[in-house]
Amino acid sequence: MTLKRSWIDSANSAETDFPLNNLPYGVFSVPGKVPCCGVAIGDAIFDVATAEASGLITLQGGPYLQHGTWNPLMAAGRNVWADLRAQLTTLLAADNADTNGLQNLLIHQADAQLHMPFTVAEYTDFYASKDHATNVGTMFRGAENALPPNWLSIPIGYNGRASSVVVSGTDITRPYGQLKAPDADLPHFGPCARFDIELELGAIVGTPSQGMQSVDAADAMIFGYVLLNDWSARDIQAWEYQPLGPFQAKATATTISPWIVTAEALQDFRAPAPQRSRPLLPYLRESGPMLYDIDLSVGMTPKGGAETIIARTNANQMYYSAAQQLCHHTTSGCAMRTGDLLGSGTISGPEKNMRGSLLELSWGGKDPLTLSGGEHRSFIEDGDTMTLYGAALGAGFRVGFGACTSTLLPAKPLPDWATT
Repeated sequence: MTLKRSWIDSANSAETDFPLNNLPYGVFSVPGKVPCCGVAIGDAIFDVATAEASGLITLQGGPYLQHGTWNPLMAAGRNVWADLRAQLTTLLAADNADTNGLQNLLIHQADAQLHMPFTVAEYTDFYASKDHATNVGTMFRGAENALPPNWLSIPIGYNGRASSVVVSGTDITRPYGQLKAPDADLPHFGPCARFDIELELGAIVGTPSQGMQSVDAADAMIFGYVLLNDWSARDIQAWEYQPLGPFQAKATATTISPWIVTAEALQDFRAPAPQRSRPLLPYLRESGPMLYDIDLSVGMTPKGGAETIIARTNANQMYYSAAQQLCHHTTSGCAMRTGDLLGSGTISGPEKNMRGSLLELSWGGKDPLTLSGGEHRSFIEDGDTMTLYGAALGAGFRVGFGACTSTLLPAKPLPDWATT
């Protein structure tokens, strides 16, 4: 795994998330222009929509890149995905002698607005980190009953709201819900007081399916990955989750990073599954490494303050891979569609600083964090900005996702009909 050099100097820096090895896909706009498909390269965006329209990129069955979303290309399948990546690599490589026309297709990322890179068809969130499940279970059920009996056999998940998924940079408003204090007889309605993040990796389905798919087939269906913050209202969740699990506590927002890092770009960073506590059923067994070695971190920035990195972990801490989750999703006969989004569930590790949520980091609020400016946090306060970071590290380069960031705004005033 060595750096592939580009004629775009900023793409050759060891600090950039977007070397030629990466080529992630996003949607951008500049003033006066409609959103269109682009590829991040160094500190620039390569306008692939114009490149395709002008014939610099030609794909069988195309055009695919003229719609302001990557869904048409995602549905075209792996051969077309590979062809586009090969053409982009050739066009942007350092040994390309004819770059005059290509330079006109570069836009500085600082001058562009980023949009949702794909249209979300459905959204499913899983619960795939053993350390996270153990921590949460210990808090609520005690160490002896931390993991539910089914957890070591089945990828647990729930169907979320596709409408809740927003792109990085979108502000989030503190939600309302039903809350019940431990010593109260009945609930009341009010703003969430224990708002939280969940550090996740989101897998995006490219090719659709009908019927059950093997783990290998499911792996081949995945177009790429994004960072994913599954915002969680912990106090609302505590009252509503029994017996059917998450509902409004998880419906406020789900923030994703703006660049889709393709499965092909991550291929060299495959990582093996952890030691299994007990054998999985045959349909869930992997034929090879299905996880990824991706360094992940969480930054917290109070209003007017400096950022503190409050957690560092790795995607290789997951117990179930996205391919296993997708395989299990299909076992009921559930059809998967282009643009389906699968959240990994909170990714935590065995050490305290590897916990991917404030619920774990503050141990339910009993052990508040101290930020670099001296502020204390158990959960997110109004004005706090939360940022997820992620990158797979090669020899002198990184395949990164860019930042996944949002700021929490105060709850809106309640209408009269909600209080009288």
